[in-house]
Amino acid sequence: MRYPLLIILGLLPFALMSQTFQLSGRVRDAEGKTLPFANTILFKTSDSTQVAGTSADDDGYFVLKGIPQGLYFLQARYFGYESRFVALEIAADVRIGAIVMEPNGKWLDEVVISGQRPTVERKTDRIVFNVENTVITEGSSWDILRNVPGLVIVQNNLEIRGKEATIYLNDRKVQLTQAESQEFLKGLSGDLVSSVEVIPNPPASFEAEDGPVLNIRTNANINPGYKGSVRTQFTQGIFPKYSFGSSHYLKGEKFGLFANYVINPRKEFERTKTAVNYINAQNDVFARWNTELGETTRSQGQQASLMLDYNPSDQDLFNFSSNLSYSPNKVVQNQVSTEMRNAAGVLDSTLQNQSRLDEDQLNLTFDLNYERRLKKEGASLKANAHYTYYELSRQQAGFSEYFDATGNFLRDFSFSTDAFQGIDIYTGQVDYYTPVKSGSFESGFKASLIESSSRIDFFDVNDTQPPFDIDLSDNFSYQERVLAAYSSWSGQWDKWSLKLGLRAEQTDVKTRSETLQETNNQSYLELFPSLYLSRKLGENNSVNFDYSRRLDRPDYSDLNPFRYFLNENEFGEGNPGLVPNFSNNFNLNLTIKDTYFIDVYYRDNGRYISNLTFQDNINQLVRDGYQNVLESVSYGLDFTLATSITSFWYLYAYNSVFYEDETLRAEESAIETYTNKVTGIFSSLSNSFTLSEDGSFTGETSLTYLSGFLLGSYKTSEMITWNMGLRKTLWDNRAVLSLTVEDILGRANPTLTSRYANQDNSFKAVPETQFVRIGFTYNFGNYSLKDRTRSLQKSELQRLDNE
Repeated sequence: MRYPLLIILGLLPFALMSQTFQLSGRVRDAEGKTLPFANTILFKTSDSTQVAGTSADDDGYFVLKGIPQGLYFLQARYFGYESRFVALEIAADVRIGAIVMEPNGKWLDEVVISGQRPTVERKTDRIVFNVENTVITEGSSWDILRNVPGLVIVQNNLEIRGKEATIYLNDRKVQLTQAESQEFLKGLSGDLVSSVEVIPNPPASFEAEDGPVLNIRTNANINPGYKGSVRTQFTQGIFPKYSFGSSHYLKGEKFGLFANYVINPRKEFERTKTAVNYINAQNDVFARWNTELGETTRSQGQQASLMLDYNPSDQDLFNFSSNLSYSPNKVVQNQVSTEMRNAAGVLDSTLQNQSRLDEDQLNLTFDLNYERRLKKEGASLKANAHYTYYELSRQQAGFSEYFDATGNFLRDFSFSTDAFQGIDIYTGQVDYYTPVKSGSFESGFKASLIESSSRIDFFDVNDTQPPFDIDLSDNFSYQERVLAAYSSWSGQWDKWSLKLGLRAEQTDVKTRSETLQETNNQSYLELFPSLYLSRKLGENNSVNFDYSRRLDRPDYSDLNPFRYFLNENEFGEGNPGLVPNFSNNFNLNLTIKDTYFIDVYYRDNGRYISNLTFQDNINQLVRDGYQNVLESVSYGLDFTLATSITSFWYLYAYNSVFYEDETLRAEESAIETYTNKVTGIFSSLSNSFTLSEDGSFTGETSLTYLSGFLLGSYKTSEMITWNMGLRKTLWDNRAVLSLTVEDILGRANPTLTSRYANQDNSFKAVPETQFVRIGFTYNFGNYSLKDRTRSLQKSELQRLDNE
């Protein structure tokens, strides 16, 4: 029954019929006044032929009807006034806020809603954060994500509404864990990014295991010619950092090429303070350990990207892309100092620890895409083949010395590890899309195979002899096969619109640990429905409801039983007994005047896979691991405002009141379970300013407040982040100079506390979030080439291990 169901979903028959749509909006001048009777004209993007045209009424309102699905340019003209060409994808009825014109044929920089193009757009199932030509693009893609409204970054984890986000690049999943994704995005230049899409509830075309999605969209040129750029950045945090990069675009009539290279020599520092109060059987504190860790990282990460397009005809498009992420000779040096005191606070002894990690890391991906535009207007067939190779080599050496309260030497301990991991990922996918009566239909198949092999050798070093420790050494293998099929249909009637989706996934997983002599097999077929329902309430108001069922599979690092030591008293390990988790997500949205957005959401997280920390009071150890919690729930109320305050000031405000809880097994306590819960407030205020009449000088500032939230067994303290930036274009837009200042208040990093039963520990990690950055970009060639957004229908698996 399993595989027929996949086939039925992928080949679900439909009565396909032609469908046309309408486009409406208003025409205004730069001061916001309506321009009655202005001409609005729609052109095909393929050959610039005129498709439709009309004149606005006496209020500047226009409607273009009978438009087939496709890609178009829209332009307005009126007695010496002219607007810029606006690129539009018509797949349903579209209503833009206003198309703005200026006199004497001057091109207006942007087309906007409510008089100015918004930095943030709200769509049915996602929020689009437009960043092209803004000051934050002068940093890396990671710096852009740090500024995305509604996104929280704690301990370098990206979370939306308390759940870990999945990163996509042009609709393709980034094949890395969150920690590895950070390194990848730091190497991806921000000036390549046009927008970031925040998708809290992904539709059926996305992987079932994708939680909230961050889809980064990049630019690709469409006009024939060549343009290139060179760029450099200087960042001053605790240590200075540098970045050098170059991008090149070349397009002919049938061929297109994009190449990008960035190198990031970096020296980074992070300070962490930890406190552990060890508790005896009488529930009294008998020892207080306070630790300070200084972590210095030196790296020279390099990022290279290549993209080739070939259009043999108007109906066919071939695309080949490859990405290389290479970080050789990365060195992490840890200096640990621990004071061990008794219950009264009297010093008992001290621990001094030094450790060094040497890493070489390689991630190489290849994608081959094909798209065929079918005879039916708007219909298309897409295919993709993908391969990823990932390799990590890591050597660690640690040395500890213990001293009594007077500083006399007591004993020492040394250890070393030698670890390696190799991962191969293969995927293939086919997608079909077609307009149907009153809507559209799409379906697809996907198959993926992941094979991972990991090894770690642990040595206890005594004098000059390093005996091999078999109990802490292991070989771990992981194999995962997934077959998936989905179907999705959308329709629109009068004021109602509906989108239904169903995805089926057959998963087979096999893991093997040589040290534990354990083999675990999992096999399951699951269905993942999705629903989006919307109703218009007048011209600018609407109410929307969406639901989806999602999957959370364990990462390789989650399942891998290897232990990674900071010192002999603190380590992290995986849990091979983890099982997949399923969640149900509900969201209700009210949109008022396309400016005010109110969301109520509820998420049953199920047996969420959580990263938990436990203190072993008997052996005086701190262990970091993973667990399927017994249950978890999140819900909240969000209020969003997106509007132009003046002609030069755009405001985006996001505010949320939320509740989260997790019920976990208290593995080191007398109680069986503990429910960690929090009620919190998240508020983000983003402002964009045009500081010169010609638009060449712009500024941005944002202020974010978070009262606290859950992170595994921890609760966080409040966080306040204030960032500012300026951007100036020079020499007729041939150069860009930028200045960015982040974490001005120095309060972006919270304290995390776990306090229940016999558990009492806390820590605060402070990376270099406070810095000043200067960026400079110089464009050459035909630098005025217009850009478009590449959108390829492909999603891939994520869970590369770097731990």
